[in-house]
Amino acid sequence: MTIKKDPAPIQCGAEALKEFGLDPKYHNLNHGSFGTYPTSIRSVLRAYQDEVEARPDKFIRYDYPKYLDANREAIAAYLHAPTSTCVFVPNATTGINTVLRNLTYSPNDVIIYFATIYGACEKTVTYITETTPASSYKIEYTYPVSSSALCSAFEDAIAAIKAAGKTPKLAIFDTIVSLPGVRMPFERLTALCKQHSILSCLDAAHGVGHIPLDLGALDPDFFVSNCHKWLFSPRGCAVFYVPERNQHLMRSTLPTSHGFCPLPVEGGGFVNNPLPPSGKSAFVTNFEFMATIDNSPYLCVEPALEFRARLAHGGEVGEEAIAAYCQQQAREAGRLVAGKLGTEVMENEEGELGNCNFSNVRLPLEYAGVAGGVQAEAIKVANWIAQTLVRDYDTFIAIIFYADAWWVRLSAQVYLTMEDWEWAAKVLVEISERVSKGEWKEQ
Repeated sequence: MTIKKDPAPIQCGAEALKEFGLDPKYHNLNHGSFGTYPTSIRSVLRAYQDEVEARPDKFIRYDYPKYLDANREAIAAYLHAPTSTCVFVPNATTGINTVLRNLTYSPNDVIIYFATIYGACEKTVTYITETTPASSYKIEYTYPVSSSALCSAFEDAIAAIKAAGKTPKLAIFDTIVSLPGVRMPFERLTALCKQHSILSCLDAAHGVGHIPLDLGALDPDFFVSNCHKWLFSPRGCAVFYVPERNQHLMRSTLPTSHGFCPLPVEGGGFVNNPLPPSGKSAFVTNFEFMATIDNSPYLCVEPALEFRARLAHGGEVGEEAIAAYCQQQAREAGRLVAGKLGTEVMENEEGELGNCNFSNVRLPLEYAGVAGGVQAEAIKVANWIAQTLVRDYDTFIAIIFYADAWWVRLSAQVYLTMEDWEWAAKVLVEISERVSKGEWKEQ
């Protein structure tokens, strides 16, 4: 099942906005957190949900695996990867947990991660160090650090771990950091992992549909990316890529389900899988069914790719049009908002942080003057701004207190125009003035 194919292009901007189900009164300026998807994809989603309710066993046992394979093939082709290496999980956090909880650890093994890791992933690393012999090593830095400095810090961490007589087993890093929204030199970090025989685990939550990705060329050891953020599939849906050389390491899904194959033991009996037999690999079969959930979002990836192929901008169509429109918008939005606020856009000396659909702009607020130099108070300010944006302005813009300043993350998308960012700039000027007057203390 796919959406009705229509060769007519859809121009990015006001025309594209008509394809989404957003409330006309709401300014959706934070697509990066939870995404959204076109109404045509919603029709596909609901059609599958209706189909499974009409004949539950027939659909789940026999039809769903075929539909799933078609979508696996579509996302694999999009990522330039073999279909055999791509399965779906509900979200990137589940994918990272799947990697960390499947690996086995020795007392000297160390998990390396970076200071701007997604919070849930850092907590997962902490959990692993509490429940296994592994330890962790956090690379500290503050953006706007240069990409070269970040790679050097990674190599320094590897050297320090080895000098302590330990083994760097796995490194976790982002393609694009969540907060602040900046691009990491993930290609160089992946290559360094290969050079030092360290497993690379890419948290590409903001990868698929955001930046061009060629997994065949990149060749990470593990890679997970949300399709519901930037690809326009419904929540929750993420592609989990594991090259065939590492698939034996991923023995269980989360939760463990019917596809799990126990290690052979003396006197062990036959373990029955109540689902229909499959001629697919153990890895693919394992992830085909992970307990009973609504898997309909997984079946909307191919239709989402078909929708993306129709988007147009500046003479380009499809992925080139989307990338050109969103990245140009992010750059222009950052300059515009920073200009109105009298501040700056976060960027490093190489100009690489902004090679994505995000811009990070500092708010014109002094830490010492507003929050008294107290971090807990600074976080209260950030929370007040977030809540006030929703309550008083019917919008949301991601905000972070970082490096003794408040930053807003601007999230470009095909349905937004510079008029939206002109409006956002006015709102941010006003809300900064309200903070300076102490309104946040009244909550």
